[in-house]
Amino acid sequence: MSTATPTLTALEEATRPRPPRFRRADHARGLGRHLARWVSPVVLVALWQLASTTGVLPEKKLAAPSKVLSTAIDLARDGTLGHATLVSTQRALTGFAVGAAIAVVLAVLAGLSKLGELAVDPPLQMLRMLPHFGLVPLFIIWMGIGEAPKITLVAFGAIFPLYLNTFSGIRNIDRKMLEAAKAMHLTWPQRIRHVVLPGALPHALTGLRQSIGVAWLTLIVAEQMAADDGIGKMINDAREFLLTDRIVVGLVVYMILGLATDAVVRLIERKALAWRS
Repeated sequence: MSTATPTLTALEEATRPRPPRFRRADHARGLGRHLARWVSPVVLVALWQLASTTGVLPEKKLAAPSKVLSTAIDLARDGTLGHATLVSTQRALTGFAVGAAIAVVLAVLAGLSKLGELAVDPPLQMLRMLPHFGLVPLFIIWMGIGEAPKITLVAFGAIFPLYLNTFSGIRNIDRKMLEAAKAMHLTWPQRIRHVVLPGALPHALTGLRQSIGVAWLTLIVAEQMAADDGIGKMINDAREFLLTDRIVVGLVVYMILGLATDAVVRLIERKALAWRS
């Protein structure tokens, strides 16, 4: 009499630890995909360098990558680049923090109450359609040319993506969860902390990534408002003397800062939403 050999269920098979050789293969494939993403940017930079070297792309129009790199090293050594980066980062993060705080408060008010939605959502929808760069002249008239109008412009741009996503996340929360929280006699602050914010978190983190991208894009314009320092000031000075290498350095720094802050938000997203994986 033969006995049947027990077989693994699909769940057991899926959750069984993979042997080290398979884990190494997965790691190698992941590394290969990551490296493959760098192929096209490297090719583009190589073509750019070739066009500059052969004279197809004149230096007065756009400096060669090698010249841009040399200029970046010189600016970093004399401290110009570091100081400008620090100033611009402070402006962007301050404006983003102000805008994010306002966005979350307004989204909670509009998402949890019909009266709050009627009071908050229509004005925000109208303001969202307003090109906020067009507010620069008014901000200068109202606040002068100091730091206030720059930070306000960045905050204004950062509000809407986070507000829209958080508002949508709150509205998509299962009403039974809110009813259960009410039945458990949770106070409003407790409901917001334990039900509303966790339920809206996936949407809010998506809005956070979009908002911080808008904050950096807005900063580029904000720093054109008679800035005394920062990356925008460096770019403006370079434009006056047709120094395309310095202009490109400033733009690359903007790009790197934007990618760095986006990477931080993506890391937070992975940690906060680990339960979804």
